[in-house]
Amino acid sequence: MTTATLPWTDDPFAEAMRTGRGPLWLRRPDGTRQVLEVDRWIGPVAGADHGLLLRCLDSGRPVLDIGCGPGRLVAELLALGVPALGVDVTRDAVARTLGIGGLALCRSVFERLPGEGRWGTALLADGNLGIGGDPDALLRRAALLLAPGGHLLVEVEPAPLDERLTVRVEGPGGRLGPPFAWARLGADATVRRAAPAGLTEIERWSSHGRSFLALRRDGPRSAARDRS
Repeated sequence: MTTATLPWTDDPFAEAMRTGRGPLWLRRPDGTRQVLEVDRWIGPVAGADHGLLLRCLDSGRPVLDIGCGPGRLVAELLALGVPALGVDVTRDAVARTLGIGGLALCRSVFERLPGEGRWGTALLADGNLGIGGDPDALLRRAALLLAPGGHLLVEVEPAPLDERLTVRVEGPGGRLGPPFAWARLGADATVRRAAPAGLTEIERWSSHGRSFLALRRDGPRSAARDRS
């Protein structure tokens, strides 16, 4: 019996995690493509990553990296003395995370996870707000993982987008993975969808061509400093 190919687990993305090489794209139904920045994900922390790390350090609380990929952020946080755990559905990505000194579980964010309701910070970087193609469900889940007053740091699209679509991962030579649901949101759409989950905007910033939000889970107020 032939087993169906699964997105992110036995498709061109998983192969890129094994080999450490791209290129990769997300291909839309109309044939247009969005580059997946494999080289940046597999490389060391750089550029806008430092802003995320700074905010995690300021918090001083354990960090959950949702969709950690090859683990550069988790490994760097641990090296800086911040307790951190990554979760990712791609076994090869988890193996790469472990190989560079990170900690990670091969698990979906929608499965049972350690420390539910006690994480001080959660990350949705590198487009991971698109996970599952249902940002409302993902934001509700992230809120449940956070402690009251905890922070969700989210990378958003620079443009004012709010779209759900079906995409496929495309690898070298035009190899395509199976279709799956994805989403792309800008800052305003993310804030609007986060509110029903009990997540409130406390900061937005841009760096090195990337855009981010900090959202706080409703609960005890925590201090936050604005940064440019």
